[in-house]
Amino acid sequence: MLHSKANWKTLTIESDAKLINDISFKLSPVVEKLLLQRGIRSSREAEKFLFPSLDDVHPPEKIQWMDKAATRVREAIEQNEKILVYGDYDADGVTSTAVLIKALEELGANCSYYIPNRFTEGYGPNEEAFRQAYANGFTVIITVDNGITAVHEANVAKALGVDLIITDHHEAQNELPDAYAIIHPALSEDYPFKELAGVGVAFKFAQYLLGFFPKHLLGFVAIGTIADLVSLTDENRVLSYYGLKELTISNTPGISALKQICKIEGNVTEEDVGFKMGPRLNAVGRLQDAGLAVELLLTEFQEEAQELAEEIDQLNQERQRIVEVIRKEAEKMVDPSKFGVMIVYKENWNEGVLGIVASRLVKQFDRPAIVLNFNPETNELKGSARSIPAFDLFTNCMKVRHLFSKFGGHAQAAGMTIPLENVEKIQEALDGYMKEQLTEEDCKEEIIISGEVEIAEINEGLIDEINRLAPYGMGNPKPVFKIEHIPAEGRQIGSKKNHLKLQFREDGKLLDGIGFGFGNLYYAISPNTPLQVVGELGINEWNGNRKPQIMIQDMRIEDWQLFDYRGRKNVDFSFLANEEVIAVSENPLEYSFIPTISYEAKGQELQKVPHLILCTLPARLNDLIQLIQKIQPVNIYACFQLNDSAYLKTFPTREDFVWLYALFHKRKTIDMKREIQSIMKVKSWSKEHVVFMLRVFSELEFVRMDNGVVHVNPTPEKKDLETADVYQERLRQLEIEQQLYYSNYEEFKNWFTPYINYLETEKSKEEMINGL
Repeated sequence: MLHSKANWKTLTIESDAKLINDISFKLSPVVEKLLLQRGIRSSREAEKFLFPSLDDVHPPEKIQWMDKAATRVREAIEQNEKILVYGDYDADGVTSTAVLIKALEELGANCSYYIPNRFTEGYGPNEEAFRQAYANGFTVIITVDNGITAVHEANVAKALGVDLIITDHHEAQNELPDAYAIIHPALSEDYPFKELAGVGVAFKFAQYLLGFFPKHLLGFVAIGTIADLVSLTDENRVLSYYGLKELTISNTPGISALKQICKIEGNVTEEDVGFKMGPRLNAVGRLQDAGLAVELLLTEFQEEAQELAEEIDQLNQERQRIVEVIRKEAEKMVDPSKFGVMIVYKENWNEGVLGIVASRLVKQFDRPAIVLNFNPETNELKGSARSIPAFDLFTNCMKVRHLFSKFGGHAQAAGMTIPLENVEKIQEALDGYMKEQLTEEDCKEEIIISGEVEIAEINEGLIDEINRLAPYGMGNPKPVFKIEHIPAEGRQIGSKKNHLKLQFREDGKLLDGIGFGFGNLYYAISPNTPLQVVGELGINEWNGNRKPQIMIQDMRIEDWQLFDYRGRKNVDFSFLANEEVIAVSENPLEYSFIPTISYEAKGQELQKVPHLILCTLPARLNDLIQLIQKIQPVNIYACFQLNDSAYLKTFPTREDFVWLYALFHKRKTIDMKREIQSIMKVKSWSKEHVVFMLRVFSELEFVRMDNGVVHVNPTPEKKDLETADVYQERLRQLEIEQQLYYSNYEEFKNWFTPYINYLETEKSKEEMINGL
């Protein structure tokens, strides 16, 4: 048995759900099921989803106050008023800033941008920045990706005589700012899609200002939308789909330099944005002023773009280094055995990366994590939190909101400031909520499975068809499939042997499975055992060859396992160091963490243990049976060694016994010290062969041994040879060796199976009796 690292949950659909059968294009059953899981029921919906069209983008004029805001901006352009675009320091914020600046410049506006500093100003508008903008002659301020909660700052702008236009997508609070105009899809009843990213809202405003659909700005939209993890459905899907195409063909200096530094070639995918481009743009604002990222996106000079991209890449490397340093320090502060919320803090931790560190801790320990920087001057802690799917961090923290100086966020992520003296109170409260609401099993990571596929079904055509569902993201996750099969081959790969490569074969079809970080499980997979793996299907291209593969996310084995190491010496069991294991051995094993027992310890108290190592053969099969029934292992490692095999020795025939006894009876007395060699030579017997028969005769009192001399009993009692204990012992040893040592793998495992299932069988009997 091999337990999965995560909880597996399979998506279901209504039993009668099906697509309307008038689709003009052919769909495989696998893709049809994927569409149904996404709530798609008609051919029109399927066509719109699989073939996104810009015709399905919603008109910007449906957003409330769009015309009022655009009229004011056009007026400012005509009168050469100074317009300030007030952005944010993450990827969504900087791309939003770039989109609107590009549009305003195309319209000839006198414009500039401002990105607040994460460390000195924090998120969103602030009074000092607005006053400085007024002092610098700006009469119009347009926020992008922020501003919907800036009630005070809007009043400041109004008092200064500055017209504030807010474009945002974040959740509005009870009170809206008193701004000149608010462009927010969720606040516009007539706008059909409420989940645009900040850059999507800025793009809508840019489109309305320009009077045409600015396709050339879609690359920025794709970066901000994908990086901000908004739902990639409806309009966001269309904008991202065409935005990725725009990024692929774009030759603007900033995008080209960014792709080059990210080593992106060919078609740009959502993974390129999410794991390469987005993190680099985000890194700038995590470590310093994010204006550098905006400069990269806006520059028109290739050389400058290259220099900016290299500087941003270095900042990203520095960000990675800082994250790793803090992660290691935080990891040492965590007690893995404690069930509850992890709260760690230290002075001089960089606040810009604490959310990333919290995410790493959550992934490593399957617990919610709050990671904070301690400021000794204010005696406060400030940082970020991340949670597990089963624990609503926002709701539970709000129960003790009075213990926080500042708090905000949602179910899985939050930011906060905490007085130092309140940390223990918050820790105690959140731990209590976790114990009330969850079990250990609930805390495990979740993997949502789209369905099970057969290896024979998987080919390039199916994978290409599945990829029609891209771009993937929130609301449209990349499909994860389950495969259950016996691996034909398996090996560790990588310089540190920390990755796993499996190969599955079925009906002449081959499928490779790659599990990054699963190298240690190589020793946990026995041969001829069905293995369940879940992962994403893809195509591996190497030297012009294309082969289907599954990128393994998790695996499990539901059956018990037998690992056949019979006859092998020095088996390495270090991979069991953190497991519950026991060994049956005459001598202590070299591994101090493995306790040893013997078959003879009849009265020993034995508990269930998942791993059982068998180093020595039992004297009786029943001894092993009883041991297995007590321990009920799910993994058995057979390491039997034989130095003196009964199975390989010739068992004397009845004719052998008759001949030797006739010799004794005829001679009456024989000195075996002098005669045994001649007997061996005449009959071509081994010494052990002769000695064994002598022991049988002696036990049955057919002869008497006296200092090597055999004396025949003149009046022996008639007894069958098989009644001798030594004879029976030899038969038992033969049976044990035949069953446990010389059998093939299938026979060997089949012998164990009835006893592994012993307790389950007894439980079923008991339930049946109780049921009667």
